[in-house]
Order: sequence, then structure tokens, then C-alpha cells
Amino acid sequence: MSQLAAYMAVAHFPIADVFLAANDREQARTMFRMAAATIEASPHLSKLLEVVDYKSVIRNRQHGNEIRCLSSEWRKQEGLNGSVILDEIHSFRSPALVDALVYAIRGTPNSVVMSISTAGDDRNGIGWQWWKDSELVMKNPAANPSFYGLIYAADPETDDFADPAVWRKANPSIGTAFPEEEFAADYQDATTDPRKMSKFLRYSLNVWQQADARWFHGDAWERCGREYPRPLAGRPCWVGVDLASNLDMTSAAFVFRDEDGGYSVEWRYWVPSETVADRVREGIPYDAWIREGWVTVTDGHRLDHEAVARDLLAYGETHEIRAVGVDPWQAGALETLLQREGVEVKSVAQRTAYLNAPCKLLEALVVEGRLRHGANPVAAWNANNVCVYTDPTGMIKPDKAKSSEKIDGIAALVNALALASTDEGESASLEDWKIHAL
Repeated sequence: MSQLAAYMAVAHFPIADVFLAANDREQARTMFRMAAATIEASPHLSKLLEVVDYKSVIRNRQHGNEIRCLSSEWRKQEGLNGSVILDEIHSFRSPALVDALVYAIRGTPNSVVMSISTAGDDRNGIGWQWWKDSELVMKNPAANPSFYGLIYAADPETDDFADPAVWRKANPSIGTAFPEEEFAADYQDATTDPRKMSKFLRYSLNVWQQADARWFHGDAWERCGREYPRPLAGRPCWVGVDLASNLDMTSAAFVFRDEDGGYSVEWRYWVPSETVADRVREGIPYDAWIREGWVTVTDGHRLDHEAVARDLLAYGETHEIRAVGVDPWQAGALETLLQREGVEVKSVAQRTAYLNAPCKLLEALVVEGRLRHGANPVAAWNANNVCVYTDPTGMIKPDKAKSSEKIDGIAALVNALALASTDEGESASLEDWKIHAL
């Protein structure tokens, strides 16, 4: 990265500033020291570039442009003139800094934003977004001509991690940057401990991992994002609602039983309008989800329970809602509104004794690929956030306190599965629907 920074500062036209962006101040300072050491070790570069250590700036002696460091604490600078090099983009906790830099340098002709990064463990971050963009343009460069991506990594689905050919596939510099014997020793050590293997896969084979505390690991959730085997309209469904907060997101999950014993699920999400801007500033793309129709906005600072009830009733006009499952401590006005219209509302106690069975069912459905969720991006965000609480007997339930962010859609799904999996008329209803479909 330091060599790239030096090139950008002296030979990339038009001559302009170069910004080294890192996730925190310490890493930004490390980037500066590496760039400074590269320049001071080169008699030629030292003539072109001056290292001003106390300012953490490297200045082009002829043109006056600079190499400067920015960290995630950077916020309010605008109109930057130059290009950006991002260090380990997988570590950026939100896309806010990257988005700000990309838009800030748009006025610079021929400007570039680039990053070299290992795989990470946060699939909500911008590093994962860039990874998926790279996969896209590697398959079809015309999909985004302004984006170039190149990935060297083992395939977690098909590759044998013990195969030296796979090591070389993920590390083109093996044998030059470090000996293959050293790599083989690292692999052998990793086989002795699952935690070591997780680190080996991430840092040595560039395979994305998940934080150990998260409920769903790897690509299991993403693989369930298939089309529904049958149209959902007209079919019986069970609804779970999670009223997480009057001041933030609420979710409803609509669950349908499929012929193979699996389930199809749709979601609806609602947020109060006055909370959207704050969440966007925190790096959560509520605005994009609203534009794309995944999230519905209700007026005001607090959730409009009447609007949620109207939407649920409208869904019931084209689908057969068997029952709505809610947390008895939070349902309140919504329960009253639905019951007034003849919708059966059932309490789903939020204790492990009641949630363990639907949680274990959900685990099995995801692992076996028998949950079809239609690739809803908000639900994917929830799924990537969710952690579980395990009681002393081994029973589990979603843990909002331990989870990294909102998990409303998964909590709603568990509530819905609690109803769908115990409905006494479920089997008969499914057989009737199959006969009608034939």
C-alpha cells in the first residue's frame, strides 16, 4: 500500500492529494509510518517527497500535494482533491467513511478509490459489499465498468483446504513472499483447534468467517434465498410480529408450510419516519431499503400501530392468515386492533421453554436449506446480527442484548414458527392446499 501511495503522489495525473484511510487512528498512523519508511529508504523518492513526521504528512516537494491519513473518526471534511487508499476494508464498521470519501473526491479527474484486504467476519460491512461487487465484475465486467475487483481465495464449498494447490490459488506469492513449508506448518497447527482453523481460513486462505457468537454461520442463510416453490397468494400462513421498540423497527414474518416439510417466509418492516435519518447516519441503509420497498415508513417519532394493523389486514385479503403470534408484554394496541377485525392473536412467551422448539426448527431449516426466504436484505441483516442465549439445560432463544444490531425479522420468524409448527389443523390444511393446487 505504501508503494501505491508514493506512486499516486508523484506519477498519477493529475497530481493531487492521496488519502490513506483506516478504521482507527492507530492503524492510520501505522499506514503513515510504513509509507514514510518506504520513501526514506529510497534516494529517488526522498528527492521527490518530504516526510513531515510531526504532522503525519508526506508532501510532494515540487507540486505541494500531500499524502495524508484519515481514520473512521474523520467526518466533516468535504471537497477533497485526490485519490483514496483504504487499508483492510473488511475492518470498517460502517460504510459511512468510505461513502463520504467516494463522494468527496468526485470532483477530481481520474481519481481512484482502492483497497487491498483479507476476508473478514462482518457480512454487514462495506468489505462484504465490495467482495460481492468483485465477484460480480469478475463474472461480467460490463455489469459495473467503473469497478474493478480481483479475489484470490479458496472456495469454502469445493476446495480441499489441505491441498497445496488450493494454498497457491489463494496466495499467488507463495514461494516468493514466504516459503510453502511455512504455510504447511501453519495449516498443520490449525488442524488442532477449530478457532485456529477459523483464523487460518480467514487470514491464509481468504475465506470469510463469522464471529463465534453469531447464530448463523457461513453462507447457510444466503443459500436459503431461493424462489418460493409455489405462489404464496391464497395459501394459509402464520404470522409472527416483533414490536422491538416504538421508536425503531418493527417486523412481521409470514410463514407458509411447503410440501417437503420446509417453510417459505415473507417479511414486512415498518419504521417511524423521524428515526430514519439517525439510523442512516449510523451506517444502516434504511433509506435504500425504503426506496426499494423493503421497509414501510410510518409518520412521526413513534411507531403507528394502526398502520401496521392495516398492512397486516391487507395481507390477509390475499392470504389466509391462521393466527398472529406476539409477545404478550408488547402487543398492546396492535393486538386490540387485530382482534377487533376478527384476527386471532396468540401470545408467544419470550422464554427459552417456549422458544427453544421453534429456534431448533429454524436452525434445522437453515442448515438443510428448507427455509425459502426470497433474499430479503433486511432479514439478511437481521440474520447476520443475531446471537442466541443458551440456558443451563441447553435450550436457546434469540438474544437481543448480545446481538450486534437489530434482529426484529428473526424474532418475528421464530414467533411465526412457534404457531405454524404446532397448529393442529396444519397437516390437513396442507393436504387440502396440495389437492386444490393439483
